[in-house]
Amino acid sequence: MLVSSAFAQSATTAAGSGGITGTIIGVAPLLLIFVAFYFLLIRPQSKRMKTLQATIAAVKRGDSVVTAGGIIGRVTKVEDAFVEVEIAANTRVRVVKATIAEVTSPTGTKPAND
Repeated sequence: MLVSSAFAQSATTAAGSGGITGTIIGVAPLLLIFVAFYFLLIRPQSKRMKTLQATIAAVKRGDSVVTAGGIIGRVTKVEDAFVEVEIAANTRVRVVKATIAEVTSPTGTKPAND
């Protein structure tokens, strides 16, 4: 009986004496996960958004655009917050610039299926 109580005391003091090292080891996996998320998800997405905003700000007459709603057309008029897009012959639609999902410059080549 005397020996088992001595082992119990030494095990308790050994587990509690981890201090700062035990805390760092416990927090390190969380920090590594955050760093991985930053480099794999957050940073590429913010780069993509910056380039999209730059292309939307630089949209000009004649560019081909795709809106978030799926409308594809050619820009005929550019204003501060709106863009006029021709989606068919003599059919023009005013679109908010923020809803543009993709901008492609005219290439001058004919599509493969035409």
